[in-house]
Amino acid sequence: MNVINEIKFTMPSLSVNESVARSVVSSFLIQSDPTVEELSDIRTAVSEAVTNSVVHGYRHTKGKIELTMKLLENREIYIKIRDKGCGIADVEQAMEPLFTTAPEEERSGLGFSLMQTFMDKLTVKSTVGKGTTIIMRKRLENNGD
Repeated sequence: MNVINEIKFTMPSLSVNESVARSVVSSFLIQSDPTVEELSDIRTAVSEAVTNSVVHGYRHTKGKIELTMKLLENREIYIKIRDKGCGIADVEQAMEPLFTTAPEEERSGLGFSLMQTFMDKLTVKSTVGKGTTIIMRKRLENNGD
């Protein structure tokens, strides 16, 4: 993995920081000249991952969410969202469309499905009591360079 540029950003698990994460992602990606659709897709995937950490990972507690972004060779974007929250007991079940652990908060259970739709690759690793790490990758279109 040949890294051209990278950033790491840590934020408290506050719902307001979901929009901050989208802004950080946008600012970092501008150097790659993504299409409007690519930028929108990546921002949505990051938004869903951060929201999952806030709503499900930390539930009614507070913690830190780490956002790492890397620009790799061949216009590939690597994004890691990590929390040290409650973790996911059954990752496969959690990734099923419409599954949610927070129905009382009217959650739709589509977060992982949206991430899979908008990104080329999605990996979810989790340990109960230790947290969850989401890794997403997407190759941007060739911009003619």
